[in-house]
Amino acid sequence: MVITPLIALLIAGLVAIVVATAESIHHRRIRRIAYLAFGPSGRSARWTAIASPLRIFGAAAATWGLLVLASLDPKIRDETPEREASKHLLIALDVSPSMQLVDAGPEVEKISRAAWAGKLVQGVLDRIDASTTRISLVAFYTDALPVLTETFDKEVVRNALDGLPMSTAFESGPTKISEGVAKALEVAKPWMPGTATLLVVSDGDELAASGLPRLPASIADTIVIGVGDPQRTLQVGGHASRQDTVSLKQLAARLGGTFHEGNRKHPSSDLLEDLTMIEPRLGDAAGLRELAIFSAVTGAGLLALIGPALALAGRPRSWSRGWRSGADSNVTREGVA
Repeated sequence: MVITPLIALLIAGLVAIVVATAESIHHRRIRRIAYLAFGPSGRSARWTAIASPLRIFGAAAATWGLLVLASLDPKIRDETPEREASKHLLIALDVSPSMQLVDAGPEVEKISRAAWAGKLVQGVLDRIDASTTRISLVAFYTDALPVLTETFDKEVVRNALDGLPMSTAFESGPTKISEGVAKALEVAKPWMPGTATLLVVSDGDELAASGLPRLPASIADTIVIGVGDPQRTLQVGGHASRQDTVSLKQLAARLGGTFHEGNRKHPSSDLLEDLTMIEPRLGDAAGLRELAIFSAVTGAGLLALIGPALALAGRPRSWSRGWRSGADSNVTREGVA
């Protein structure tokens, strides 16, 4: 049985109920000898009112913390990953002339679609483990050309995403997004099944009725990100251009992936965290581990200290002073005798 933090919390709640029941029975027994233990008032020191709640909380906290620690994988990260078992990020980047139009980004002062596309891809690069993920970049316009193939170096990829007009490397003409993605997928065919994520970044274009091949077995996840203002059009090459969300959504559907309208926002963490090539969120595991350690130490500390504290300071001060004075007097009289 796998003990999740929620199951551990339920078990800790049951432990709290059991301890609370035991404390209630203990209080009833204490009442019978209250005058003998605490003097004429029959009451303990005021602070002891929190002893039972602290003991209940301590037992529950220690239980939850220890159960979570027992269920967590002690090996959060492989410090010496095997590159032979690497994952892949395949980036298909639109470099058509319309990507140089300036209408992208969350700020009032916009930047070019190409520059913003580079920032979006860099946001994904920041989330991957460079020691285990190979990155391939394919640029497409009227054709598709590989720019980088299976590199581990994020900086090399960043340098290729600086918004330069790479359309000059292609013949002029309409953007062939279907053919570009199809040729990009050819790069992924030799890879191991289920090891790659396809990331398509484009402002969209007319999507051909056919032309997209069946996804190779290596592609496990697909995200299509749209850039460019989807509402306002700009002129480029004698025709109007804006983000064609319809064609991009159709492309994502054909690829069995997800579409993200990214002209203002980066892809959310919820969208990225489940991708095959994304590095596990070590911060979550580490944070849960630290919380569990704190909970276990705090709970165990309370349970260990509450007993001695009650023994040393559980009686009222007046009764303790009187009891000690009486004991000292008896000792003195016995010594004189």
